[in-house]
Order: sequence, then structure tokens, then C-alpha cells
Amino acid sequence: MKSFTVQEISELLGGELVGNTTHKIEGAEQIEKATENQITFIGGVKYVRLWKNSNASVAIVNDNLKIEPRENTALIKVKNADISLAKLLEAFDPGKPVFDVDIHPTAVIDSTATIGVGSKIGAGCYIGKNVVLGEGVVLYPNVTVLDDSTVGNQTVMWSGTVVRERSEIGARCTFHINVSIGADGFGYRPSDDGRGLVKIPQIGNVVIGNDVEIGANSCVDRGKFSSTVVGDGCKIDNLVQIAHNCVMGRSCIMAGHSGLAGSVTLGDGVIIGGSASIKDHTTIGDGAIVGAGSGVMGNIAPGKTVLGYPAQDSRDMLKQWVVMKKLSRN
Repeated sequence: MKSFTVQEISELLGGELVGNTTHKIEGAEQIEKATENQITFIGGVKYVRLWKNSNASVAIVNDNLKIEPRENTALIKVKNADISLAKLLEAFDPGKPVFDVDIHPTAVIDSTATIGVGSKIGAGCYIGKNVVLGEGVVLYPNVTVLDDSTVGNQTVMWSGTVVRERSEIGARCTFHINVSIGADGFGYRPSDDGRGLVKIPQIGNVVIGNDVEIGANSCVDRGKFSSTVVGDGCKIDNLVQIAHNCVMGRSCIMAGHSGLAGSVTLGDGVIIGGSASIKDHTTIGDGAIVGAGSGVMGNIAPGKTVLGYPAQDSRDMLKQWVVMKKLSRN
């Protein structure tokens, strides 16, 4: 178990140390749950009052807050407690699972596949025909990468991830447990006899840029034709659906349970809140924000924030909610 003195932590964060403690710090925790060997953080005024009864020995605090250390406790004052905490968590990180061998003997790798220098492939993985893995790629146990796919340098795929054929994955990506890349898009038409549905072939692929992170059990479907595209730097939460032929710009964020129907286009820096749903063939402009639980039925201009179901300008929707609340009291 890693541990640090309060002085070591203060030096690491470049903060101002106020007070002192003899306790060694072995981890971080929320202010209400922390023990005497843990550090916590206070990033806003509403949490200052909790410090009085906290068992934490040390708190990382924003330097604009009025707060004092207690006996045998210390404060580390920084400009941004959230960012400093993230830096500290890197120091406490125990590291990822260790590979005893670079390529486990139970992995099945087609003879036509190319494996880059320093790549690691865990037990039970399958690498198909003509697959190209870049340098330093890590595939944890039971990952599947099917034929003619490419994976960029230093990309990490956790167990259960499946990358379907012809997918193109960039460098430094992280796919968490059970991510699905390149499953068939959802497309059907009525049968000629009117008695059922006929599947429309989905013959496109998925193209994912560099530095993309996709959470557990999320799905990016292949295009019906051409590509479903996820741009550089996008961050996707757990249980997110990205349907066929969607195109996401750079550095978009999608929170858990949100979903894009087919052929949605997101500009750069779009934020989609949790459980929000976006109608097919919709365009959302650069920097727009979709509030949690919203249902987007039409295009959204760049920089606009929308809320509600159906989604509309957030200020208008909030005014409507206020009016409805007043009416309900009468």
C-alpha cells in the first residue's frame, strides 16, 4: 500500500501547506467517509461546513475558501482542488494488472496479423486475419479483434471488448469492459409479402480517432454504408449507444445511458447529458449542450444549451417549469 506524508503531498501538488499532521496518508475519500489516514478535498463553500466533523487528516482546498485546520490536521491550499486531487490519485494508483508474458499461449492470433513491438495480448484473445496492432497495444483477456481491423499505438482494450471486422481504431484509446465496436447497425424494411421484416445489410465500418475513451458496455455500430465516426478525444460513458453512420466531432462528451440514433452529426465539443436521446438525422453544432434526460427532435445551433422533452432552449424550458409549478399549487 502506498503512503505519503502531508509534506510530500504538498510538494507534489505545489500547494500551500497550512497546519500539520503526524498521520501517514494512504488514500483519498469523500469528506464524510474519510478516515484519519485519508485525504479529502473541498472545492466549494457548501463543503466547508463538513470539515469540522470529518475524520480526514488532510484536505486539499481551493485557496479562495475560508477554512482552518483542526488539531493534528492540515490543509493544502491550491487553485483548483478537483485538478489537484486528480494529480494525487495518479500517485496513489496501484497500477494495472501485470502480464506474466507479453502474448499468452492461449491467445489465438492469425498468421497474417501484425503485432507491434511491446504489445501485450492476454489469455483467450482472438486476433483475426490481416489485423494490425500498433506498438504498445494492450489487450486484456478475452478481447476479440476481427479481420482487417487496425489498432493504433498504445491503445488499451479491457476484457470482453469486441472489435468487428474492418474497424479502424486510433492511438492511445481506452475501451473498458465489454465495449462493442462495429456491431451491425439497426436497419430493417418490410418484407415483400408484408408478413415480416427484412434485414438491411450493414456493410460499412467504424472509424475511431486518437485519445478516445469508451465506457463499459457501450456500443458503436458500423455504418450501413461508409463509416460511423468518433472523433479525436471523445469521452463516452458506460451504457451509451452510438448508432450507424453517426459522426462525432472532436472532444465530445456523452454521459451514461445517452444515445444517438442513426446518422446523427455532432460538432466539436458537444456535451450530451445522461439518458438524453437524439433523433436520427439530427445535427448538433459545435459546443452545444444537451441536458440530462432530454429528447432532441431537431437540429441544435452551435453553443446552444437545450433541456427537456422535447428539448428546447434551456432558459425557456426552466421558465415553463416555474409556471407549471405555480399552476399546480392553485
